[in-house]
Amino acid sequence: MTARPDMYRFHNGERAPLQFPVAEYEARIAGLRKIMEQAGATAAVFTSMHNISYYSGFTYCAFGRPYGLVVTADAAVTISAGIDAGQPWRRSFCDNITYTDWQRDNFWRAILSVSGPCATVGYESDHLTLLQKGKLESFLQPAEMIDLYEPTMRQRMHKSAAEIEMIRAGAAVADVGGYAIRDAIREGVREIDVAMAGRDAMELEIAKRFPDAEYRDTWVWFQSGINTDGAHNPVTARKLQRGDILSLNTFPMISGYYTALERTLFVGEVDPDSLKVWEANVAAHEYGISLLKPGASCAEITHKINAFFEERDLLQYRTFGYGHSFGVLSHYYGREAGLELREDIETVLEPGMVISMEPMLTIAEGNPGAGGYREHDILVITEDGNENITGYPYGPEFNVVG
Repeated sequence: MTARPDMYRFHNGERAPLQFPVAEYEARIAGLRKIMEQAGATAAVFTSMHNISYYSGFTYCAFGRPYGLVVTADAAVTISAGIDAGQPWRRSFCDNITYTDWQRDNFWRAILSVSGPCATVGYESDHLTLLQKGKLESFLQPAEMIDLYEPTMRQRMHKSAAEIEMIRAGAAVADVGGYAIRDAIREGVREIDVAMAGRDAMELEIAKRFPDAEYRDTWVWFQSGINTDGAHNPVTARKLQRGDILSLNTFPMISGYYTALERTLFVGEVDPDSLKVWEANVAAHEYGISLLKPGASCAEITHKINAFFEERDLLQYRTFGYGHSFGVLSHYYGREAGLELREDIETVLEPGMVISMEPMLTIAEGNPGAGGYREHDILVITEDGNENITGYPYGPEFNVVG
């Protein structure tokens, strides 16, 4: 009978070009090992898409299967399922082990082969499920478990020069999608048709700029009328009508890195009540951008924008925080929750952080100015302020279209 191993190394073909030079990943792993040393962890076991991608370059597709990255003092190994064959090794900066499905929990046996038993194991409390946590404890029998969720998040919050260049390119691609959407807007066109125009334009631009990248998950949320009331509302087949409020949202994904452009628009004309709310939100957007400086805390900035809206009797229409970090994240994985513009986040802005400014007001249907208003730019925090890397214009002068 043919042997059925628990795991094996399938290093098939040649390494693919990664999105960053090897030195970038070496620096990230070195930073992680400092975190581990300070925490007392002898092995880090990551299961999240964002940390595995950040430290190794490999962005997995789970489909119900677990994936991992194990880092020790002298090893870094991604753990992947056999269904992916050699692709995880080709896209990993480090070593890779493939586990088989011929026996349940070979994933954890593969992790054990790297971590060893009775290690002091670092894990991610924001991602590891109760089921998998139980299996970790059963198979690895850790001497102690240490949560590395927060320190690894803080490492990701501080961007390298290479990351900032990637994010800058992503912002430019988002602008390309924005202009394509603007060109597609006219009465009678469906939301889905406009969204596809923006998505196609971005994917073509990504392929032109990054011929060696992986292409996945670039998307558009384009909403109209009542569908603009939520920031993450799905696209529909609703046809655009004259006077509709619109929300343009482009999201290019480049090798796991997410950027975004979001704008309010109107079809053909904007009524006086809507214009008043729109202009107030644009003013809050500009004010918020002026507050993004080193030394300012997320909570401090949030309270100041709150006061701005309250003076105009609009604060009750705010629906969420005013901005968030960028990097290895998407609509279904990742979040650098320590860098969000909310009242309960005390993080102080530092040079090298990247954050959005995106105030949103939602007026309920049936009221004057009904709809959702949102502007979104990406800002790189510099030594003395910020650099806005979003180029697509905001406001009524450019965005009453069709």
